[in-house]
Amino acid sequence: MKASTAAPVGQEAIQAKGWLRAHRFLILRRLSQAVFLALFLLGPWFGLWWVTGTLAGSRSFGVLPLTDPLVALQSLVAGHWPAATALIGAGIVLVTYALIGGRVYCSWVCPINPVTDAAHWLHDRLGLHKGWQPKRQTRLWLLGAVLAVSALTGTIAWETVNPITMLHRGLVFGMGFAWALVGLVFVFDLLVARRGWCGHLCPVGAFYGLLGQRSLLRVSAARRAACDDCMDCFAVCPENQVIAPALRGKDGDTPLILSPDCTNCGRCIDVCSVDVFAFTHRFDTHVEDPSPPRPRTAADQAA
Repeated sequence: MKASTAAPVGQEAIQAKGWLRAHRFLILRRLSQAVFLALFLLGPWFGLWWVTGTLAGSRSFGVLPLTDPLVALQSLVAGHWPAATALIGAGIVLVTYALIGGRVYCSWVCPINPVTDAAHWLHDRLGLHKGWQPKRQTRLWLLGAVLAVSALTGTIAWETVNPITMLHRGLVFGMGFAWALVGLVFVFDLLVARRGWCGHLCPVGAFYGLLGQRSLLRVSAARRAACDDCMDCFAVCPENQVIAPALRGKDGDTPLILSPDCTNCGRCIDVCSVDVFAFTHRFDTHVEDPSPPRPRTAADQAA
């Protein structure tokens, strides 16, 4: 085994880039998730009603409507035509995530993501086995089941058990059963299936993955020739099956990660000590010549 492969995940990146640059997207994601959640809690907790509602449907500053398009779709199949403002809000959200990458919602907005990330962190620290791994297509079947149940019952079925909504309601009104549901997600990822909820079951993630199939924002392995096979990117990626086609591609193959499963979390960029990965757009297919990484400056080390 190579020494770099045996080293703790991300250690080389910390040594090469400094701790902050080796965690910058992780830190930004946590800040983003905290800000989105805080905006919804400012009203109930402090009386600052900048944003009213939940991630399922909200109005910002009394003007901008935002609606989860999956909620709107459930309403439609249930036979209930949403109000015009709800349709406008769904259209705004749909276009936004279709452009920037559907599963950006999963890694930069969803409040359940820190819960499942914490379960994965503890899973690794305890050295637990991988566990049962449902097929990734299971979440697509569950998405279909959610729409079917909504059509049969005439309700927005998923919102009655959606951990995202339950967590929000629990923070506002007191957790109660919501604690149990969020706890079940944590235990499932910890003891039953590693990265099982977000990676294999969540129908919300499945929906946003379908929505972002042609999105502009992409991660590229443009410097894949510099890869030293440390495997850190595979270790941290919540959907690591998306990496190989871009990283191991032959001459002429695109360096872009085009799979809709990619959450654009940026962790592969963080932990790569030789800067193989970077954010770009889907039309940027250039591959850099194999050359040594640029020398680290004093500013890089301080960052």
